[in-house]
Amino acid sequence: MAGPNVTELSERARDVFRTVVETYLDSGEPVGSRTISKMSGLNLSPASIRNVMQDLEELNLLAAPHTSAGRMPTETGLRLFVDGMMQAGQLTAAEQQAIEAQIGGVGPVEEAVANTTAALSGLSACAGLVHVAKREPVLNQFGFVSLSETQALAVLVGGDGSVENRVVDLPHPVPASTLNEAANYVSQRLSGLTLEQATARLQEEIGRGKAALDAAAQDLIARGLATWSRDNASRPVLIVRGQANLLDETAAADLDRVRHLLGELEGKEEIAQLLDHARDARAMKIFIGSENKLFALSGSSVIAAPYHDGDGQVVGVVGVIGPTRLNYARVVPMVDFTAKTLSKLVS
Repeated sequence: MAGPNVTELSERARDVFRTVVETYLDSGEPVGSRTISKMSGLNLSPASIRNVMQDLEELNLLAAPHTSAGRMPTETGLRLFVDGMMQAGQLTAAEQQAIEAQIGGVGPVEEAVANTTAALSGLSACAGLVHVAKREPVLNQFGFVSLSETQALAVLVGGDGSVENRVVDLPHPVPASTLNEAANYVSQRLSGLTLEQATARLQEEIGRGKAALDAAAQDLIARGLATWSRDNASRPVLIVRGQANLLDETAAADLDRVRHLLGELEGKEEIAQLLDHARDARAMKIFIGSENKLFALSGSSVIAAPYHDGDGQVVGVVGVIGPTRLNYARVVPMVDFTAKTLSKLVS
């Protein structure tokens, strides 16, 4: 059932509704009329408040978990609050510095992306998420260093300047001349190609007898490219940190929900597909509970924002996942600032 528009509520109903939602998000407990009546700014009797809360319940904005309990917002109510009433806060200077320090340290972009999840989970008390587009690295240079008679280190310099190493197992000892021959061939003949393209060209030139390589060098290059391709294919497109934050003081009373949520985080492919919606929208997205069937059982919320490269293209999504009782006003600017900080780093 779709809820009403904010403008359809009376001023009194908006005040009571806002107070219930904000109090619930702060405490995690249903809010009673007596609690609201004691709050400053609402000059209403408990009886008047109960009448308003009943009206809001009939509009599917509030619900009573127990007959004698107070009210708590429904998912419809949370959506109305987030879209039409919430006033997002501002991060403190200390929070901004903490995010920048954790994300922007010296190191490769991959490390910064991983640090992003830790920064978000630590400050939001939720699980941090980063969805990274799987990109096929482009070869610029490929070198080999002997480690032992049975192993060599393949050093790949990507087209973006990144440098990564992989250990390659050797069936027999390989002389230094063969290592140099293999490295020169890759740099001269395969530079500018993706791993898949480089492998295809190597096989084609070997098949046509044009590789000008001895068998040992051919085998070395093939092994290096194969090792790199396997590692690249297995790289996670979704990084999750801080699952322990989901086991807060309210988790004991709702173990089934937490169990479902932790299970959903194991299904990274489904979560990644959800975050793709934020990538496509190119703006902040908030998913609340069963609005997405993935969270129908766990009652979880996701706040996500895309981050961009220097050309303004979306290259990934950062966000948090937690119970629907999130402090949205605090977490939304946190995710937004994190996405902007990461965008500066990958530009």
